Amino acid sequence: MTTSASVSSGPESATAAGGTVTDRIVEANTRYAAAFGHAGMDAKPALHVAVVACMDARLDPLAALGLELGDCHTIRNAGGVVTDDVIRSLTISQRKLGTRSVVLVHHTGCGMETLTEDFRGELEAEVGQRPAWAVECFSDVDQDVRQSMQRVRTSPFLLHTDDVRGFVFDVKSGLLREVDPAT
Repeated sequence: MTTSASVSSGPESATAAGGTVTDRIVEANTRYAAAFGHAGMDAKPALHVAVVACMDARLDPLAALGLELGDCHTIRNAGGVVTDDVIRSLTISQRKLGTRSVVLVHHTGCGMETLTEDFRGELEAEVGQRPAWAVECFSDVDQDVRQSMQRVRTSPFLLHTDDVRGFVFDVKSGLLREVDPAT
């Protein structure tokens, strides 16, 4: 499998010239900006939908969901779990930018299934301070999708909680599988 990280962009590449990955990204942005055609795009998503997804590098939410730039708000974090910060973003998305639907996307083979809340203790032992945040690890991806749907549906800050659906993206096939919230 080839990824953008493993494809050389020639001798002009910052990484080939001893630069960093960030140097490569800055160079790529210069090329992107030269052809940028979205200056007049509205911040309000055209499809009035917010997508909460895992940050996993194998998941491209726009492509996987058939969406384009400007169609949705995309909120990503480790596991795609609905945390207080996700509720904050969804609240702003709904109340100030007009979204009405929420789509949750977890995935198979998630790294959050390999962690435990002991990770916080490990960090405390290493750096001398315990994180205030929960790890939000899980052992059952479907159950975590259900929990995330429930957190959205019961938040007092969200105006639109009737169209909340959760899915598991299969990283091997690219297919979505909907999770029944009642199971």
